[in-house]
Amino acid sequence: MAQRLAVVKLRPATVLDWWGYTGASAALLAQAYPQARRVVVEPSAALVQRSMAATVSPWWSPRRWLRPKVEVAQSEPAPLSAQLLWANMMLHAAPDPPSLMQRWQRLLAADGFLMFSCLGPDTVRELRALYQRLGWPVAGTEFVDMHDLGDMLLHAGFADPVMDQEHLSLTWSSPQALLAELRGMGCNASSARWPGLCTPRWHDRLCRELQSLAGADGRLRLSFEIIYGHAFKAAPRPHPASETTVALQDMRAMLRPATSPKANQTAPPSYSRIGS
Repeated sequence: MAQRLAVVKLRPATVLDWWGYTGASAALLAQAYPQARRVVVEPSAALVQRSMAATVSPWWSPRRWLRPKVEVAQSEPAPLSAQLLWANMMLHAAPDPPSLMQRWQRLLAADGFLMFSCLGPDTVRELRALYQRLGWPVAGTEFVDMHDLGDMLLHAGFADPVMDQEHLSLTWSSPQALLAELRGMGCNASSARWPGLCTPRWHDRLCRELQSLAGADGRLRLSFEIIYGHAFKAAPRPHPASETTVALQDMRAMLRPATSPKANQTAPPSYSRIGS
């Protein structure tokens, strides 16, 4: 997503890094906009503490004087306060994406731009198919389609949304390594998941079934769909008034002909008699 910053000509004075700790984009944003004020917005107090610890530079580091200080907050910044809102790999975790996009639109200044990435519906499709084949509840939440996200941006008031996607494949050496990394990425937040704890016998069967995901090289493979979004906040348009007042002299000027009546008169046609 950082590669797309090169096509944006606007140089933001303030950057909002939404859920910046999990987005892990501090170095990329500092490289792209070294003089910009960066405000990290976190969803919880625990992540605020982690982000604050990550932004502390050693006393001997030149970054303490050469770069603007990074601000970390859990509360929402003031409206119209930023020229760039950056949200890397977090929108799929938001319970209400349309409402969040409306909040983003209010925070951006006119002509500011939004850049975000998230997981798409093809993520871990192999694991979903495995659960369905075994008759188990869903393996995870259903992610929003790219085109639906574009429609949400338009309804939130953004202009010229550009949506893109790519598919990545990750491999693991064992079912245990696969499950450990998926657990680190996040839990199964679906309301249709197992209602209680699973037994060790079920876990052993899951590991055996996961072997069916192995390719020719013996490594287990899962697909991930990454969606990228980019949109601008258009400048507000003035609403026309229900009534328009025009001065009498202006109305007369608009109705007055551009030339005098004599200039508009045409000469009478002339006739000649043939054979006289």
